[in-house]
Amino acid sequence: MAASSRAPDLYPEMLRNSKHFSTYNYRTYAIRRISGAFRGSKKVKDPVEIQTLVNKAKRVLERIRRQVHMGQLYSTDKLIIETQKPET
Repeated sequence: MAASSRAPDLYPEMLRNSKHFSTYNYRTYAIRRISGAFRGSKKVKDPVEIQTLVNKAKRVLERIRRQVHMGQLYSTDKLIIETQKPET
């Protein structure tokens, strides 16, 4: 994902959204992958390739947002399970 002047806020936005993953492993994996992808494409100069990387980053950002939202809908830490004592 290239650091382009056309999309300067993609990197921090992706990191910010990734920090909302409820599971530690998902959170750290996403942050590590995002940082690595941006670091690896820092030297890209071809405008067509930059635009391709920016479009890919936008799709990944939307995927992160969906996954965070789905994780919040089905979060297990918010479930309250009442256990009933058997009647004797």
